[in-house]
Formats: sequence, C-alpha cells, structure tokens
Amino acid sequence: MVTLPTDEQILITRTFDAPPHLVYRALTTPELVRRWWGAQFDGVTTIEIDLRVGGTWRYVTVTNDGTEVAFHGEYREIVPYGRLVYTEVWDDLPAVVGLTTVTLTSAHGTTTLARLVKFDTMQDRDEHLRYMQDGLQAAMALFEQVVLSL
Repeated sequence: MVTLPTDEQILITRTFDAPPHLVYRALTTPELVRRWWGAQFDGVTTIEIDLRVGGTWRYVTVTNDGTEVAFHGEYREIVPYGRLVYTEVWDDLPAVVGLTTVTLTSAHGTTTLARLVKFDTMQDRDEHLRYMQDGLQAAMALFEQVVLSL
C-alpha cells in the first residue's frame, strides 16, 4: 500500500507472513537484495551494502536498452530486526535526497514493513513517486518470495 502522509512523504506498507529477522535479512543481505531489487529492469549489476552507521549502500541496475540506473545512500541508524534509517539518492538526480525510515513491526507471526521516505519538497517527492510506481509492486512481490524462501 502506498500513501502520501504529507506533501513531502511517501509511505509504503506491506505485511509478510514471516518473522522480523527474515524480513530484515532480505533487506540487508546483498545476495538476497539482488533477487528482488530492480524488478522492472533487465538486470542488477551491483549490490553493495556496508551495514553500519556511516556505512553506505549502492545498487545499480540495467534497463532494457542497456542504460545503467544507480541508487546510493548512507546508513544513519540501524536497529537490527526493527529499524533502518538511511539516505536514498538516485544518481541521475543527486540534488534530490530522500531520508528513508524502515520500521519492522511484528504481530501474530507476521511482520509489517513500513517504509517512509521524506523529501525536502513535494516536487522531489512526486518525481520519486513517478519513477518508483513502475517497479514497486513487482519488487515487493519478489521481496515476499525471497522472505518466504528463507
């Protein structure tokens, strides 16, 4: 589910039939991220994760026409199995920085993932939203398959 809580925010929520440690593992393990990230692209060339406060992440995918699409950021807060806070920057729009907070909440054997991305302006939010719409559902479907496979 995608909602827009404020003019600068995008909130994505989804519940998985799995405990938080498996959802967290699928979010933070490079070989698992490779299986679900960039579902709308032709391939993933780079998944780098330095999972520590101050560490960085970088994902690079390739479009059908061979164009590379890259994203990167820096981890600001890490609470294993519960919360990740990091910046998110699309290399083609380096001035647009999203601050992403991922929260995992467990109840009755399920885990709800809430991904809140905050931008400086509504224009930045809408630009990000326009690009993410295409692959979000496909990526979340693959993410769920990865989580359930664990």
